[in-house]
Amino acid sequence: MIQAVGLGLVISLIFSETLGLAAGGMVVPGYIALMVHYPLRILGTVIVALITFWAMRFFSNFMFIYGRRRIVLVILLGFAFGWLSREFLIIKYQGISVEMQAIGYIIPGLIANWMERQGVIPTISTMIIAAVLIRMFLMILSGGEVLL
Repeated sequence: MIQAVGLGLVISLIFSETLGLAAGGMVVPGYIALMVHYPLRILGTVIVALITFWAMRFFSNFMFIYGRRRIVLVILLGFAFGWLSREFLIIKYQGISVEMQAIGYIIPGLIANWMERQGVIPTISTMIIAAVLIRMFLMILSGGEVLL
């Protein structure tokens, strides 16, 4: 796991410096790379981040949200919506479990923060490309072993 986060930091820095795009935060691509084999959890994380992004847009119509206030509010909202996803987006039916819960507690808030700063499509695209690259590097480093 620590290798994924470390590679995520390096890949995020490279993307930020060369493309001018952030991959949803410095640690986000590493965590997404660890969950590539759980696509519903990645989808749940993106949905929670989008809900957080839209909530921030809604609140910004009524109050000034800049600087530290914005980052704290976006992470708190991401935390709250992520918790709700853990409570309500796990469906068990006849022994089959479908989990669309968010990854981590602050990951959706970090993604939503970058969605606000650089746009939804660039953030999600960069995040997915970075996560796939990190996963490939992890497989190469582990000698071709698929890490689950």
